[in-house]
Amino acid sequence: QVQLVESGGGLVQAGGSLRLSCAASRSIFSFNAMGWYRQTPGKPRELVAAITSGGSTNYADSVKGRFTISRDNAKNSVYLQMNSLKPGDTAVYYCNAIAYGDSYWGQGTQVTVSS
Repeated sequence: QVQLVESGGGLVQAGGSLRLSCAASRSIFSFNAMGWYRQTPGKPRELVAAITSGGSTNYADSVKGRFTISRDNAKNSVYLQMNSLKPGDTAVYYCNAIAYGDSYWGQGTQVTVSS
């Protein structure tokens, strides 16, 4: 069983920055891709950013130029650097990992951006 543990959420003012971390219970080399999703009440979970095992990245249009996803293979971790945060970025952020058709989720971390 894979465990993904997120950390780094919190309350920040608009224009500020946060760095989310996702630590996996096994080598992230075993995952085809990892990503960050976010969800607000009453809305479906949406992809924010993803990174493949080869290092290719993909971002939602709403965060391009502000967010950066990265990975540290030695620490079995994936990060989401979030800059120039907006109130619209307020959500629960979830870490996701995909391995040959299996999808794993973390428990989520709350990010709140005040205006």
